[in-house]
Amino acid sequence: MVVTEIILCCLFIAVTSWLLFKNYNPQWVLLFAGILMIAIAAILGITPVSPSQSTGSTIFDVFKIIEDKFLTSIVKLGFMIMTIGGYVALMNRIKATDAMVYIATKPLSFLKGKTYLTSVMVIPIGMILYLTTPSASGLGLLLVSTIYPILVNLGVSKLTALSVISAATIFDMGPGSANTMRAAELFQSDHVVYFIGYQLPLVIPVTIVVMIVYYFTNRYFDRQDIKKGKQIYAEQIGNVDKPEVPLLFAFLPVMPLVLLIVLSKYVGLFDINISTALGMIVCVVITAVILLIYKKNLKQTLEMLRSFWDGMGSVFSSVVTLIVTAEIFAVGINSLKFIDLLVMGTSSVGLGAVVITVLMTITVFFSATMIGSGNAAFFSFGPLVPEISRMFGVSTISMLLPMQLCAGMGRATSPIAAVNVAIARIVGVSPIEIAKRNMFPMIIGSGFLLILHFIIN
Repeated sequence: MVVTEIILCCLFIAVTSWLLFKNYNPQWVLLFAGILMIAIAAILGITPVSPSQSTGSTIFDVFKIIEDKFLTSIVKLGFMIMTIGGYVALMNRIKATDAMVYIATKPLSFLKGKTYLTSVMVIPIGMILYLTTPSASGLGLLLVSTIYPILVNLGVSKLTALSVISAATIFDMGPGSANTMRAAELFQSDHVVYFIGYQLPLVIPVTIVVMIVYYFTNRYFDRQDIKKGKQIYAEQIGNVDKPEVPLLFAFLPVMPLVLLIVLSKYVGLFDINISTALGMIVCVVITAVILLIYKKNLKQTLEMLRSFWDGMGSVFSSVVTLIVTAEIFAVGINSLKFIDLLVMGTSSVGLGAVVITVLMTITVFFSATMIGSGNAAFFSFGPLVPEISRMFGVSTISMLLPMQLCAGMGRATSPIAAVNVAIARIVGVSPIEIAKRNMFPMIIGSGFLLILHFIIN
């Protein structure tokens, strides 16, 4: 039976990865794969179907698991992520995001003549913006329309500019990240505590290393392209215009982040603790009041606020459904004894918790490379971590943290990642070229992250 379980696990992982790599709809691929694995495990007597409450029929019990996962995820995590998506959509609608980016990019103008230094400075600036705009492709397009013209006018090559814009989205972190929310839930921790106490101590030094590697990597690639006679520079682009809204609007996108950090237990300034969803709702109300004062038109203000609901719906159809179907995939792979096989295999050759953590992190990294989604990669393997860590007698965070952070780094190396495809199409280059430039910095960065993680955690 063990041989059968190994074959089935390898088969489903391989087929699922291939379908995702071929850009099949990830929700349906993960859902159908999960259902098939659950059903096959029950038929072969490997693992019985175990929904929250049996329907009295094994066939319907399989589908009952889908209902359970949707109800649980929407109540716990789904609503939170939907409010984030709605707030981001609202900020884009009222052009508050434009004001924020306009102010954030001003310091770059003082770095004229230092092209590679200028380019790598985009990475930390973009990462700060990514905290409030938790959509890699959305932020990538935003940076292409704002920072990219500045970089080009400062003498930075097209691919160097695009590679650092892509690098700005490598860490899915902060209270606005779906991966952070999921990791904090699996870790059974407050998401702000997870962000400040665990993510930042790793992300800050790793970011510095990544910036250094990008500096030399992009310089090498540019010199090679020049030797080959390629045109690496774009034509000069006009200056970025000042947004048509008050620059004070720039604070609105970061307001939820400031509110959640200031009122968190970790900071301890106030005896108040609010959830992310509650913080988003409060910030929407504050934004509505500011809009009404600015527009002096109730109908127009309410029409703009409608984008909040549109954003919630958009996030539900993309992120929330992906979370649920990925959890069903995890149930399916677990029903085929994936965890038991993994632990048995590593134990039989004397591997410990450190090695299994490295293996799981590498698996998530290259899964994200193949499927172009850090969320799909982490959501598929993340739910397996609590049980694996328990079997090895180590804390969940020791395995979960590097996997979660490296998922976004793996996505940056994918030529089919939405952010790489989107920014490449706008500029007119191949996303494969961006992925090539990202590969070496991401491998070095991931390796440094793992080493640093085991030192400080």
